[in-house]
Amino acid sequence: MFEVTSNRQLAEGVFGLSIKAPQIARHHHAGQFCIIRAAQHCERVPLSIADKDVHAGTITVVVQAVGHSTQEIAGVQAGEFLLDVVGPLGNPTNVGKPARGAFVGGGVGVAAGYLMLQALKGAGAEVVAIIGFRTRDLIIYEDKFRRVSDELIVTTDDGSYGYHGLVTEPLEQQLQEGAQPDLVITVGPVVMMAAVAEVTRPYAIKTIASLNPIMVDGTGMCGACRVTVGGQTKFTCVDGPEFDAHQVDFRELSERLKMYKTNESRADEAGAHHCQVEPAYWRLDERNG
Repeated sequence: MFEVTSNRQLAEGVFGLSIKAPQIARHHHAGQFCIIRAAQHCERVPLSIADKDVHAGTITVVVQAVGHSTQEIAGVQAGEFLLDVVGPLGNPTNVGKPARGAFVGGGVGVAAGYLMLQALKGAGAEVVAIIGFRTRDLIIYEDKFRRVSDELIVTTDDGSYGYHGLVTEPLEQQLQEGAQPDLVITVGPVVMMAAVAEVTRPYAIKTIASLNPIMVDGTGMCGACRVTVGGQTKFTCVDGPEFDAHQVDFRELSERLKMYKTNESRADEAGAHHCQVEPAYWRLDERNG
């Protein structure tokens, strides 16, 4: 059993939980994740570790309550307990020694980038972060990103805050103006990561995508998290979660994520969110052939 020491709502349906897990906090590195199960009847949910406090023995995860199991996790209050927290899993982010690094994130995936940015700064890189959300009310971690970024660009799909448009637009503008990073890390929706890869591909900029496919055991045994990278089958939980974004088959990954869409859908048609930007993302892929 793992005690939740705090549970704070960050945006509508998005919660940040600090969890007492001293062993995980001690051994975790940027880019790694954990798998959480709230109770016996719940699914095991992979979540990036968004922050940690080794002295306090805690880790922080950000969860979006969209289905039964994530709602159960999000509903655990301070002083209550989660049944399972397994980690750290996956491989740490390999930032190398870039002179300039960039992080491009969207939605709750933004939370995973905070420690990645710290790793880039620790390697001596100048860091630019571009983070995008559907609307102002869904923005998370802006203050944290400002503290560790040399430049921060916040975008919203509806123009309610910051840059009005997709995260790929300011990224492409910077590349066209010659402000090219040595490394780009992207975390977020599949279509967003695919689009980032298509923007950086013509410039041959090393681009890493942190993937979060369907996952069950987190040990490479079940094969549920398999992805195709460079024509080869990889298991995200043990080979990733980060891969060369220019080699990832994002179309296949997107289709696999839809396998249980009917089963998972709990919202009625009126309340469900329909992605308005997916067509634009895939057009980038077609543009680059």
